[in-house]
Amino acid sequence: MDQFLQILINGIQLGSVYVLIALGYTMVYGVLRLINFAHSDVFMVGSFVGFYACGWLKVSAQKTVFAGLVQLLPILFIAMAACVLLGLVIERFAYRPLRRAPRLTALITAIGVSLFIEGAAQLPFVFGVNPKFYPEILPSGPASTIQAGGITISKHQLVMVIVSAILVAVLWYIVQRTKMGKAMRAVSHDFDAAGLMGIPTDNVIAFTFSIGAALAAAGGVLFGGLTFKSLLPLMGVQMGLKAFVAAVVGGIGSIPGAMLGGLLMGISESFIKGAPHIKLGVIDFDPSRWTDAAAFLILILVLLIRPAGLLGKNTPEKV
Repeated sequence: MDQFLQILINGIQLGSVYVLIALGYTMVYGVLRLINFAHSDVFMVGSFVGFYACGWLKVSAQKTVFAGLVQLLPILFIAMAACVLLGLVIERFAYRPLRRAPRLTALITAIGVSLFIEGAAQLPFVFGVNPKFYPEILPSGPASTIQAGGITISKHQLVMVIVSAILVAVLWYIVQRTKMGKAMRAVSHDFDAAGLMGIPTDNVIAFTFSIGAALAAAGGVLFGGLTFKSLLPLMGVQMGLKAFVAAVVGGIGSIPGAMLGGLLMGISESFIKGAPHIKLGVIDFDPSRWTDAAAFLILILVLLIRPAGLLGKNTPEKV
């Protein structure tokens, strides 16, 4: 049972990052019916901006979690602000001119924007191809863990999950309790009718891109600064792909679905990594090698049962 709970905790930690990225995919799709493939690269840029912010703020290892959080918060804000600006630029110059174009055109453009950001990030005067390494933001060593029976909980894990939960709660409040959130829901329900009723659809879409980019940046800082440490210009490809799968599994366009899909993806990945190595005669099966493939296996199984995703709804389209 201790091992089960330990793997579950690790899965929730990873799933919290998938949730932050998947929410950006699902919000843009819900409002614009567009798969923003450049979203994974916004996650990467946010992680790199956080790394450079650590250098600007002269971040160093702290003795307490509170002192580490004091360092972490401005890094998060800087990365989120930079990616909000990037998201606005992408929406204004890449997607807005294609607002009335066929969906395939916008989809190809999204792939092109993604490839452009990845290529630009590898230039020597941008991020370069050599890995970058985050400094220690939170305390490390025995003082950085909490023992509960046979379970070890890292304070890094607690910070990641709590910060992710706070950001998701803020998003829920914006969508459900603010005027802009009401406008987002109206545009998602019927884009043309919302415009006829006086809702500034361009501003709503730009705001949606901004929120998604900010969440991706936060996920990049939490993942890069507290877990992965090593940064590469192509680090967003795999994470973004899994987060997109999580959004589809939960029901693309559904915010609760993205949350459920992200947690499901993280927990399943953690359990597969923690599965025992099977070796019987000529049979040599290492489940950890199938971690990435498992995400798509889950996607196939879910879509066979529920084509719209776990929390998605089948909506008839007029033709």
